[in-house]
Amino acid sequence: MSRIKDILFTLKRYNYKRPFCIAYGFVTETENIEIEIITESGVSGYGESAPSFRISGETTEMLLALQPKIREMILNKDVKNYRLIFDITDRLISSPSLKAGVQFAVIDAFCKEGGIGVWEFFGGVKDEIETDRTVSVRPVEERINEALEIYREGFRVIKIKVGENLEEDLVVICEVYSKTRGCRYIVDVNGNYTPKEAVYFVKRLYSSGVDISVFEQPVNRYDIEGLKYVRFNSPFPVCADESVKTRYDALRLIKEEAVDMFNIKLMKSGISDAIAIVELAKTANIRLMIGCVSESSLGINQSVQLACGIGCFDFCDLDSHLMLEEDSFRGTFKQVGSKMIVE
Repeated sequence: MSRIKDILFTLKRYNYKRPFCIAYGFVTETENIEIEIITESGVSGYGESAPSFRISGETTEMLLALQPKIREMILNKDVKNYRLIFDITDRLISSPSLKAGVQFAVIDAFCKEGGIGVWEFFGGVKDEIETDRTVSVRPVEERINEALEIYREGFRVIKIKVGENLEEDLVVICEVYSKTRGCRYIVDVNGNYTPKEAVYFVKRLYSSGVDISVFEQPVNRYDIEGLKYVRFNSPFPVCADESVKTRYDALRLIKEEAVDMFNIKLMKSGISDAIAIVELAKTANIRLMIGCVSESSLGINQSVQLACGIGCFDFCDLDSHLMLEEDSFRGTFKQVGSKMIVE
C-alpha cells in the first residue's frame, strides 16, 4: 500500500561557512524544515522547506505550526495520486516553500515505491547539470578575491551579487571579467536599482567590453514596467527572479513582454507551479534558470532532480549547500566540482 500514514516535520539549523550578503543585508545561519512522508508500506520520502521571509513572508515557526493542517490535508492519500495531492497543497498560497517540501516528499516516496529515480519521473532528459557559484556583496577586493577563488576551484559560471553601490559594482564586474576570461557571468541586483540606474549600469558594462549572460532582477519585484524598460534598453538578457513566484506571475510577465528569462526557485513556487512556469516559458520562448534560497543538500537535491529530469534550464544556480556547514551530505546526486550527477 502507498497511502500516507504519517508526516513528520523536523527543524534543522545550519551555519554559513562565511556570511552571505546581498543588497538587503546578510545572513550567518539558516533554519530549514525537513519533511518526511511515511507510507503504509514503510517507505519514507524526504523533502525540505527553506523559508525566506524576504521573498515570501515565511518563517519556520509559521511552517511548523502548519504540520497538523498538512496532516489533515493529505493523510491517507495515496502517493500514486500525486496530482490530487498537488491540487490540495496548491492551497498553501502563503507557504510556497512548505508546498515545495511536501510535494517533493510525496514524489520521492512515490518513486521509491515504483523503483525509479525522481529525475526519471520528471522526464529523464539529462543525468547531469552544471551549477554556478555565487559572489556575495562585500568590499571590492573581497568580491574580486572570492570570484578568483571560485574560478580556481574550476567553476566556469560565476554569479555576482550587486545592488548596494553602483560604481563599486562596475569596478567589481570589470575586474572579475578581466581576470576570469572564459567564464559566463550572472549579475544579480536583487531588485535594488532603479530602472534608469539599471540601464546606465549595463550600458557602462557594454561600453567597457564586458559581456554578461544574465542580468537578474534589476529593479523592484513589483515594478513590471521598470523591468520592461530595462529589457528593451539592455544589451544583455534580463531575468525575473523575485518578480516570478507563481504561474500567474509568469503569465503576466509574458503578456507584458517584460523579461527574457525566468529564475525558477522551488522555495517560492512549489513543484506544481514550477512545472507550470516551465511549460509557459517554453511556449513563449522564455529562457530558464533554476535557483535556490538557503537549502541544504537535501533541499538542493529537489532542484537537481527536477532540473535533470526536465532538462531545459540554461543556467543552474544551485550552490547554497556548498555555503552551509552540514554534518553529512544528504542529496541523491554526486557533486563533482561544478557538476551535479544523478544516477
